[in-house]
Amino acid sequence: MATPRLVVGSGALETCGLDQIVEALKLLLSPGGSSSSSLQTTKHDVLLATLKSNLSALEDKILRDPQWKKLKLLQDEIVNQAEWPQNSVDITWSFTSQALLLLLCLKETMIRLTADFNPARRLYTSCTVLLNVAQHASLGSLIFCRHFGDIAAGLCQLGFCPTKRKPAIPAEEVLTEEERTLSREALRDMLDQVYQPLAVRELLILQGAPPQSCTDVKTQLRCQTPAWLRRLCGQLLSERLMRPSGVQAVVRGILEGAGAGKAGGSDAEATAADWKKCDLIAKILASCPQQSLSLESYYRDICPQILDLFHFQDKLTARQFQRVATTTFITMSREHPQLAAKYLLQPLLAPLHRCLNTAEITENDMVPGTILVTEEELSRCIEDVCKVYVVGNEPLAVLLDSLLPVLRMLFALYCFTKQSVSHIRSFCQEILLWILEKLERKIAIASLKGFAGLDKAVPSLHPLCQFRAATQGGIMITIKEAMSDEDEDEALYQKVSSEQSQVEHLGDLLIHCQECGLAGDFFIFCLKELSHLAVENKAELKPKPFSSKSLLELEHQALLVAGYEHRLLVLQLLAVLCEKMSEQIFINIAQVVDFVAATLQRACASLAREAESTVESQTLSMSMGLVAVMLGGAIQLKSSDFAIMKQLLPLLEKVSNTYPDPVIQELAADLRITISTHGAFATQAVSMAAQSTLNKKGPEEKTKEQQQGSHNTPVAQSHHEQQKSHKKSPQTGQKSDVPFIPEGISEPGTTANQKSGSITTEQLQEVLLSAYDPQIPMRAAALRTISRWIEQREAKALERQEKLLKIFLENLEHEDTFVYLSAIQGVALLSDVYPEKILVGLLTQYDSGKDKHTPETRMKVGEVLIRIVRALGNMVSKYRDPLIHTFLRGVRDPDGAHRASSLANLGELCQHLDFLLGPIVHEVTTCLIAVAKTDSEVQVRRAAIHVIVMLLRGLSQKATEVLRDVLKDLYHLLKHVVQLEPDDVAKLHAQLALEELDEIMRNFLFPQQKLEKKIIVLP
Repeated sequence: MATPRLVVGSGALETCGLDQIVEALKLLLSPGGSSSSSLQTTKHDVLLATLKSNLSALEDKILRDPQWKKLKLLQDEIVNQAEWPQNSVDITWSFTSQALLLLLCLKETMIRLTADFNPARRLYTSCTVLLNVAQHASLGSLIFCRHFGDIAAGLCQLGFCPTKRKPAIPAEEVLTEEERTLSREALRDMLDQVYQPLAVRELLILQGAPPQSCTDVKTQLRCQTPAWLRRLCGQLLSERLMRPSGVQAVVRGILEGAGAGKAGGSDAEATAADWKKCDLIAKILASCPQQSLSLESYYRDICPQILDLFHFQDKLTARQFQRVATTTFITMSREHPQLAAKYLLQPLLAPLHRCLNTAEITENDMVPGTILVTEEELSRCIEDVCKVYVVGNEPLAVLLDSLLPVLRMLFALYCFTKQSVSHIRSFCQEILLWILEKLERKIAIASLKGFAGLDKAVPSLHPLCQFRAATQGGIMITIKEAMSDEDEDEALYQKVSSEQSQVEHLGDLLIHCQECGLAGDFFIFCLKELSHLAVENKAELKPKPFSSKSLLELEHQALLVAGYEHRLLVLQLLAVLCEKMSEQIFINIAQVVDFVAATLQRACASLAREAESTVESQTLSMSMGLVAVMLGGAIQLKSSDFAIMKQLLPLLEKVSNTYPDPVIQELAADLRITISTHGAFATQAVSMAAQSTLNKKGPEEKTKEQQQGSHNTPVAQSHHEQQKSHKKSPQTGQKSDVPFIPEGISEPGTTANQKSGSITTEQLQEVLLSAYDPQIPMRAAALRTISRWIEQREAKALERQEKLLKIFLENLEHEDTFVYLSAIQGVALLSDVYPEKILVGLLTQYDSGKDKHTPETRMKVGEVLIRIVRALGNMVSKYRDPLIHTFLRGVRDPDGAHRASSLANLGELCQHLDFLLGPIVHEVTTCLIAVAKTDSEVQVRRAAIHVIVMLLRGLSQKATEVLRDVLKDLYHLLKHVVQLEPDDVAKLHAQLALEELDEIMRNFLFPQQKLEKKIIVLP
C-alpha cells in the first residue's frame, strides 16, 4: 500500500540540524536499565517501562531545552499535517508515532539542505580558480598532468550541459550565458595548450571509453555517458584531428589510452601486435568528420600526416605508428580508392614517377650530374612501398594499378643493387615478388616481358637518367654525363652487359616464383615465343652500300635487326631459365602439357620449314617421353587431367603424319590413342618410352668418375712455411760449447711436473732479464720458459702481463727463427688468457702501414692472430667483427704478401665461425671473387682460391646452410678460375674446391641411409 506524501510548509524559519534529530532518535531508542528487583517482573513489563521512560525523557528534552526549539517547530508542522492520531493511551503506539515523526523530520531536513546546495556555482568557482592557478608555469604542468580530465569534465558540464526551462533554484544561483561562454572558451584554450595526446586520451574517456584501470564489466556498464557529452567529445576530438600534427596526436592518444602505456613503452610491443586497435584507428582516420568542408579537403589535409607516420626513428614507437599508417593506408584505399590514389599513392611513388621515360624533365634538371632523386628520398620511397604493399598484404586494385607503371624501374633498381652491397636490395626483391604473386597471371607475364626487354612499351627509367651508388649505402638517380664520340664503344659495351645482367637477375628473381607457378608459366611463354619466331620466315640481311639504300630499305633493315635482337633475347632467356630453374619448375599437369605443346608446335614449325635439326629432334623425343611417363602411371591422372591433355591431340596427329623419323611417328600415334581412350589402351611403345625416360642419367652422374682427383696438394702460404720452420732446429752459428742457462730456464719437457706457484720473484726477474740476452739460445730458452709459465697460469708471471707482452712483441722483430717463433707462441698464449686486452693492440699493429712496422713483423703478427683464432675456437665469435674488418682491410693492402696473409687468416677465421658467418657471408664472398678475378699477383689469387677450399672443408655439410645465398656465386667463380686462370696452382686449388663442393652437394641430395629402429616409450 502506498504511503501518501506529506507536504511540509515553510513554517520553520531555519532548517533544523541533522545532529539534533539523530540525538533525539538515540534518546528515544536507547535501552532502559534493569532497576526492578522483583523476580516476578516479565520482559513485557520491562519493555513497556523502557518505552514510557524514553518518551518522557524525549518530551522533557524538547520542551525544556531551548536548543531544540527548531526541532519542536518542525515537529509541530509535521504533526499538523499528519493523518494519524497523536495522543493515545497505548504506550507502544505513542512510541511508534514519535519515531515516525522524527524520521519525517529527518527526511524534510535533508530535502531542505539539498535545495540549498548549488553545485553549478561551486563547480564554476572551482574550475575558475584552478585555471587561474594553472597560469603559473610550474603549477600548470602539475595541475594539468593530474587533474586535466577533472577540469575538462567540469568545463564541459558548465559550458555545454543543456539547462532546464524552469529552474528549481533561484535565478541568482543559475550560471549566466556569459559565464557559460567563458567556460566554453576556457575549455578550448586549455585543450589547445596541453599535450595533445593527453587531451585526446581524456576526451576518449569522457566520451565513454573506460579508463585504463577500469576493467570491471559492471563498472563499465554503470558509467553511462550522456548523449550531449558524447557528441561534444566527438566534436572536440575531430578538432584535435584537424589541427597540425593532429593525426600523430590522435594515434598516440588512442594507443596510450587503449592500455599501451606511453607510446614506445614496455607494453608497446603488445599494442603493436594488436591489429584490432590499428583497425580502429584506421577507421577513425578514414572517416571524414562533420567539421571538414568536404571529403577531398579532409584527405588533402590528412594524407601527408599519414605518410609521415612511416618515418619515426624510435624503434618501438615507429613499429606502432607504421602499423597504424599501413592499416589506415589500406582502409582509405579500400573505401575511397580515387582519393587514396591522388593524395596517398601519388606522393608515395613521386620519386619513381619523376624519372620515368614518360615523364617530362625540366631544362633546369637536364644539366649532367644533376641529382633528380636523392639517396634519402629513394630509400624512404622504397621502404614505404614495402611497408604498404608487402607488410599490408592487401592486393587491392588501386594498389596494384598504381605500382604497375614503375614496376620495370623497380626491377632496374633491383638489378643495380645486385652489383654492390645496398640495404634496399631486399626491399626491392620483396616488392617485386609480392606484386608478381598478386597480379593476374597474364599481367604478371606481361610485366616479366618488360623486365626482360621483350616489351619496349613498358615504362622504364628515363634514357637520360642513371642510378648511382650513394655514400650511405643507398642509391640516387642522376642525369647522365655527356658522352663523347670516343665513349660510344664503351657505352655500347655497357648497354650489352647491362642487358645480359638483367636477364641473369631476372632468372634469380624467378627462382623464388617456382612454388606459385609463375616461373613455369613464363618459361612456357618463352617457349611459345620461340615457336612463333620459328614460324616466321628467315630474312637475310644483304649488305649494300649505304648510298644505294632507300629510306624504306633502311626502315626494313632496322625492323629486321630488331627482330634478330628479339630472337637472341628469347634464346638468352631460355638459356638462363634452363640453368637456374630446378626440376620443380612445373607444379601442375596443365603446365607440363603446355610445355609439351610448345615443343610440339616448334617441331611442327621446323617440319614446315624443312629445317629439322638434331637438337630439335632430341627435344621432341624428350617431351614425348615426358607424356609417356605421365600416361605410364608415374602420377595418378584424373579425368580433368585427360581433358587438359586433349589439346595435344592435333599436334600429335600432325607429328605422326609428317615427321620423317618412323619411331617418333609411331610413338606420337600411340600417345594420341592413349590420351583419347583416357589410358584404357596403351601400347608397348608408350611403356618403353616411359621406362627409357626414367632411366636416363643426369650429367652429374655421367661425369662422376671424370672428376676424381688427388686431395693431397701442398699449399704455398706464408704462415704454413712459418709453421714448418718452427719444427726445424735453430741455426745459431755457435760452437758446440753450451752456454750457461740461468736457474729456472730449461726446455719445456724438463719441467713438465713443475707445480703452479713454485716460481719465486727472483726466478721471474732472472728469466725476464735473460729474454734480452744477446745470446740467441739464452733468449729463446727464456721466451719458451715464460710461455710455459703462462700456459700453467703462474700467478706471479700473469701479474706482469704488460711487461711480458712488451718482451714478446720486441722479440718479434728478431731475425732468428727460433726467437721470433718462441715470441709468437708466447703472445698467442698470453692472448688466450687476456684476449680483450691484447687482441685489439695486435689488430692495430697488423693493420698498420709500412711506415710503422716492417712487412716481416706484420706477417709475424698475422701468425699470432691465426694462433689466437685457433685457440679461441668457438669463443672467436665474440671477436668476429674486429677480426673480419682487419683481415678485409688487409686484403686491400699494397703489399702482396700482406694481402695473401690476410686471406689465409680470413680463411682460418671463417672455418671457426660456422653459422655465425651468415651475416657477413656476402662481404666475404664479394671480396674473394674480386681478388680471384682482378688481383695482379699470383700468390694473392692462389690464397683467395685456397680460402674457398678451407671454407668448404671446414663447413662440410653445413655449407649448404651457411653459404646458401652465395654458393652459386662461388661455383661460378671456381668454374671461371678453372677455365681462364693462367696459373696452374690456382687452377688446382679451384679444382679441389669444386670436388669438395661436389661431395657436399652429393651428400646433401643423396644422404646416407641409416637402418635405425626407433623405440618410443609411452607414458
